[in-house]
Amino acid sequence: MRDTYIIAELGNTHEGSLGLAKQMILAAADSGANAVKFQTHIFEKESLLQAPNPTYFTDESRKEYFERTSFTLTQLQSLKQFSEKQCKVDFLSSPFSVEAVEFLEKLEIKTYKIPSGEVTNTLLLERVAKSGKKVLLSSGMNTWSELDGAVNVLRENGCKDLVVLQCTSKYPCPPEDAGLNVLGELRERYNVEVGFSDHTLGPAIPLAAVALGAVIIEKHFTLSKLMYGSDAKNSMEPAEFKSMVEYIREIDICIKNKVTKKGLSEDLLVMKAVFEKSIVSTCEIKKGEIITKEHISVKKPGDGIPVKYYQYIIGKTALCRIEKDTKLTPLDIDDFAW
Repeated sequence: MRDTYIIAELGNTHEGSLGLAKQMILAAADSGANAVKFQTHIFEKESLLQAPNPTYFTDESRKEYFERTSFTLTQLQSLKQFSEKQCKVDFLSSPFSVEAVEFLEKLEIKTYKIPSGEVTNTLLLERVAKSGKKVLLSSGMNTWSELDGAVNVLRENGCKDLVVLQCTSKYPCPPEDAGLNVLGELRERYNVEVGFSDHTLGPAIPLAAVALGAVIIEKHFTLSKLMYGSDAKNSMEPAEFKSMVEYIREIDICIKNKVTKKGLSEDLLVMKAVFEKSIVSTCEIKKGEIITKEHISVKKPGDGIPVKYYQYIIGKTALCRIEKDTKLTPLDIDDFAW
């Protein structure tokens, strides 16, 4: 069983600055991410000039934003090398057109993340599948029939390694819309491993997703929530991200180490003696006296006769004098066996 694969989604928050992008990669790596993910936009290949902005970002047009924040092939090669060689994290990017896939193929990308807006883009899915690379398929704004179609297209065109990510395309996403219940259905429906691409605020929902079987967590990452752009205010800063990673690693350890109730470890046997109770005398019991319910009670420690045997003691004869507040033993009682 492997540890959860944690992706820091950097998106375009780097503002097209190579230096800032490298600072973000380094911070994400220091925060425990396994991978950093960018977005590859070629505006004229993915969007008409009059295409509307999302409602949560209207400060500039799509064309202005994507052209200003897009990197050249040489710059992306530099970022990929910085990620993999210096920071020891994987370099991923989401393509938003077939041409973007061709662009990323020149970088020898190992894994493609399909954003939910491209789930119905059959041409892009076919090209990604034919690359033979691992595919992470987001489900943020898609119906079951659309996801069925995307999975079929990917598999029919050669995709052998597919992970489907539960996601809800709201920024931010309230907890009640996160859809953790969908993880199990995705796993069963497509017979794949599942992950969670998170748009909620804070660590609670991704932590729950890991506990429910998500093997990949993707979370938006920023150096500061005050940075410009569409994603920064809904992203995690390094300290938050690092804390989330640490919690996930604890969950990983818990999931990998199975505990059985069939047998108790030695340290738990010690705890039982400390915290459980034994049958004790409430008063002096004379030798030959018949023990009644009033003669006995239960008190710590639990290394004497267990409480469950109390009914077998009542009505028996004391074989010796038993002082008050004393643990009873089988040798004190006539005809008693554990």
